[in-house]
Amino acid sequence: MVEHHRIGTRAEWLNARLELLRAEKELTHLNDELARQRRELPWVRLDKDYTFDTDGGEASLEDLFRGRSQLLVYHLMFDPDWDEACPSCSAIADGFDETHLHLQNHDVAFTAVSRAPLDKLLNYRGRMDWSFPWASSGRSDFNYDFHVTIDASVAPVEYNYRNQAELEAADVTWRGWSGEMPGMSAFALEDGLVYHTYSAYSRGFDALWTMWQWLDRAPLGRNEGDMSWFRRHDQYEKSYR
Repeated sequence: MVEHHRIGTRAEWLNARLELLRAEKELTHLNDELARQRRELPWVRLDKDYTFDTDGGEASLEDLFRGRSQLLVYHLMFDPDWDEACPSCSAIADGFDETHLHLQNHDVAFTAVSRAPLDKLLNYRGRMDWSFPWASSGRSDFNYDFHVTIDASVAPVEYNYRNQAELEAADVTWRGWSGEMPGMSAFALEDGLVYHTYSAYSRGFDALWTMWQWLDRAPLGRNEGDMSWFRRHDQYEKSYR
């Protein structure tokens, strides 16, 4: 709990709320402008072939479009040696099932991609009671090329458009670090050619985690200083569900 907060009259609250509303409207317009700028990024043709394992068999990146012209990928953190996916990624994934049904009816395919083998992905998907598409990239360089698996012995370190020196200068915890990181990427399919159009990492896809958007509007906010409450959804006490 916060130690101090303002107490005011309804009139004081309304004045402050109207001031905040002006700032929220500015942010809405800025988000619209950023969305436009994302759409205007140049497309980069992908000449490299990637192989994925899916519950429908071996697939190429083009196959993941499933007949649509656009593809959104969530890089879900699941190392081949893990038995469970990242709890934060799992919380984000809790919202995928309903969302991807709307996307696929708007010419946009969606899939999560992780390096863990397919049997682990499908077992965990069943445990979480999810149904969205999930592909294993463990037999290709996909995760390394899109900078969501960090291993200096495989590829130069890069995350969120910073190289290793820049990361270490910004955050000493990156020194010698390796492993899985979250992100999302967008692709387009045109005339049989696949193009990379966008990728975001770290807080660059913050808005996709709907839990944070609700907490940002709660009285105490995210309260990220204490994450001890946070669990995979099947690990909470039953009284919370």
